[in-house]
Amino acid sequence: MKYIESLREGERIGEVYLCKHKQSALTKAGKPYESLILQDKTGTLDAKIWDVNSSGIEEFDNLDYIYVVGDVTSFQGTLQLNVKRVRKMKEGEYEPSDYLPVSEKDIPKMYQELLAYIKSMGNPWLKKLAESFFLDGEFAKRFQFHSAAKSVHHGYVGGLLEHSLSVTKLCDFFCTQYPMLNRDLLLCAAMFHDIGKLEELSTFPANDYTDEGQLLGHIMIGAEMIGERIREIDKFPKRLAAELKHCILAHHGELEFGSPKKPALAEALALSFADNMDAKMETMKEALSNIPEGSMEWAGYNRLLETNIRRTGN
Repeated sequence: MKYIESLREGERIGEVYLCKHKQSALTKAGKPYESLILQDKTGTLDAKIWDVNSSGIEEFDNLDYIYVVGDVTSFQGTLQLNVKRVRKMKEGEYEPSDYLPVSEKDIPKMYQELLAYIKSMGNPWLKKLAESFFLDGEFAKRFQFHSAAKSVHHGYVGGLLEHSLSVTKLCDFFCTQYPMLNRDLLLCAAMFHDIGKLEELSTFPANDYTDEGQLLGHIMIGAEMIGERIREIDKFPKRLAAELKHCILAHHGELEFGSPKKPALAEALALSFADNMDAKMETMKEALSNIPEGSMEWAGYNRLLETNIRRTGN
């Protein structure tokens, strides 16, 4: 496969890409054309179908995988594809991982690490609750594929798992430094803290906010998901249920950051710090990835980190 990042002006290509966006428009002369944004895991490419009535242009829509034949041109210094032919691909004719951003880490291995933390739990109620989710095959598949965000941090396949495992590891470390923390409660909360993102965000390739996500947000959705499952477990302790749900509701730490409650438990406070730390460090990592290796130039103000950033010296 010829990835978008390797395309050069003057080439004629015949490749499969994800149609991330499609819009009909008119030229200044009133002639209809289609404007596309094509995507693979290395980036996006602007594309145009000037002859929309050509017999070589088959019907397709947003988020379809399409085989395109076209010429790579340049417009205002940016590569563009002049599309000559389009064929919509069928499921099985493409490999989704070639077209979606994916975690650099081993996804199945990360999931096994998460399961090992569940196995280490001593509290039978929290262990049973965690197993009811993470040992379910369909849930495991969704959790490993989902992202943790539309953008900002961990916005890729496996991102939700990578972030959740990282937060769990940080929380486990906190327990060694602060023995007052209830390890089982904190680790269970860490694993579950972003579970609501399974419903807040649609799955790839769209990876966009759902109606429920817009109206409720992942914190409220997650607390409801945990509450519903707890009610299915006979005699689950009420106090423990409330403490776990509190940790989820308070994991953004501040009301202005979206948490309906501020941390009132040591475990909720620790979780909020671990979540913020991992999110900020991943944001910094992704920002630095756009700065050339060895460069000591300041990259300018970063809106997400609210500061000017650069790499450190060797």
